[in-house]
Amino acid sequence: MLDSDLARLYECKNGTKDINKAVKRNLDKFPIDFYFQLELLEYENLKFQNGTSSLNTYGGIRKLPHVFTEQGVAMLATVIHTSVAAEISVKIMRAFVAMRHYIMNSTLVNNNYNYNDLLINMDNRISDNSNKIKLIENTLYEMNKKEKVNTLFFEGQIYDAYSLLRNIFDKASKEIIIIDNYIDRHLLDVLKDTNKKINIYTNKYNNEDYLKYKKEYSNVKLIINNNFHDRFIILDKSILYHSGASFKDLGSKCFAINEIEDKEILNILLNHIERTN
Repeated sequence: MLDSDLARLYECKNGTKDINKAVKRNLDKFPIDFYFQLELLEYENLKFQNGTSSLNTYGGIRKLPHVFTEQGVAMLATVIHTSVAAEISVKIMRAFVAMRHYIMNSTLVNNNYNYNDLLINMDNRISDNSNKIKLIENTLYEMNKKEKVNTLFFEGQIYDAYSLLRNIFDKASKEIIIIDNYIDRHLLDVLKDTNKKINIYTNKYNNEDYLKYKKEYSNVKLIINNNFHDRFIILDKSILYHSGASFKDLGSKCFAINEIEDKEILNILLNHIERTN
């Protein structure tokens, strides 16, 4: 599948730029049989068949497109951060399976297989592939949920930063703890669609924004605590993230969001929160 098609399906705000940027950040996950760039002759043939815009002409594309194989599409769902990525990838996997069914069906019929044998063979394969689809669906979900986050953002990557923040919040099952001394509507806008219990530990905040938020939403509780300098996110008291920037300023300057795997640090931080409440 073309990167441009996937960008539309995954609802990428910046189109193929988001797709290829995600791949470049995770090149070890995309070998040549997962992801590659078309050659000029291949692109010309594709353009002829589909009426695609000319290369290097006004209104056309400026670079040869990249394409993803079936395995590449599945892998892409684990690194692209949009709300529909995993769901769309599962639908694409189902389309690939349906296409294989069609090809297999045509091949068997053309080779004069017994029709009853064909139906039995198809039923067995469909049942087998349904199990595979379920396995793919579960695997994509678990990879999105467990994938370690160590991401560097540069000035101007505001959308990407907030998209990752939403993705992190989606990994929580029940509870989110946020530690940030500066809270305003930018973070509250992200949290309003999060159906988990959220405690925010902060030194100061935009009181007007929060008072307005409380009138409409009840999932966030602010707790004044002056004992923190850095910014942290804790999911279900089991997963810890550290942010180099306040959540109201994501993408305004170069910063990083990192997952801290050391459980001792997590437990120390949780104990400190309880002692200082």
